Amino acid sequence: MIPPIASRFVAGEKPAEALEHVRQLNDRDVNAIVNLLGEHYDDREPVRADAAEYRDLVEAIARSDLEACISVKPSQIGLDLGKDVFREELSEIVDAAADRGVFVWIDMEDHTTTDATLDAFEDLSREHDGGVGVCVQANLKRTREDVKRLADVPGKVRFVKGAYDEPSDIAYKEKETVNKEYEALLEFAFEHFEDGIAVGSHDPAMIDRAISLHEEHGTDFEIQMLMGVRDDAQYELAEEYEVWQYVPYGGRWKSYFYRRAMERKENLWFAVRAIIGR
Repeated sequence: MIPPIASRFVAGEKPAEALEHVRQLNDRDVNAIVNLLGEHYDDREPVRADAAEYRDLVEAIARSDLEACISVKPSQIGLDLGKDVFREELSEIVDAAADRGVFVWIDMEDHTTTDATLDAFEDLSREHDGGVGVCVQANLKRTREDVKRLADVPGKVRFVKGAYDEPSDIAYKEKETVNKEYEALLEFAFEHFEDGIAVGSHDPAMIDRAISLHEEHGTDFEIQMLMGVRDDAQYELAEEYEVWQYVPYGGRWKSYFYRRAMERKENLWFAVRAIIGR
């Protein structure tokens, strides 16, 4: 069982536990992006197993009355084994989801995966006339050009600052610079995108900027945050705006919980308080 210290950030080990968390979110007008934890497989067996579980998850969501979609990691569904494996598994997941009316997000990993991920997104989103989304990272110096390329592609784009420790020759390292890039990307997207924007941020300043850009341009947008991070803000924002929570689940929760606990001092203090019983 997942201990209480980690259950703030992970919805459980089984799909049913994740969907019960989704139901509770929906009761508070928050939608859910469900992710099966797993990444960087070097064997085809776990790739097939996770891809099959995603297809089963699509069926479960479609049968329910839940406001939910799924999100997959390229290295989880075969990218480390080759682009052909990745595209085969992703296509089967997206085809199944399209048949059942369930949206699919493709997560973005480190810079070595960017080209393969964007190429897959563009091909599948055009094939299915939307129904697929992708993530771009403001800390990468290439992202402004990538966003221009994506402006007329159907589907949604999630904007995040970027969590990977990338080389300085391809990525901005200063927090202030990344913030400026993120804001510039939002400004371009709200002015030029037509199929929806996802603001993947816990930064109140960036969320406020997105709201002002929405009011200026009228472009549809949604706010996305992680499970366990600024939950109260998620519920408050959902009273007026479309909010989606990223909901991970699965047996590979330990490394995910460690990253969440260490990346923000608020999360770390939550973990410390849980350990000492306060």
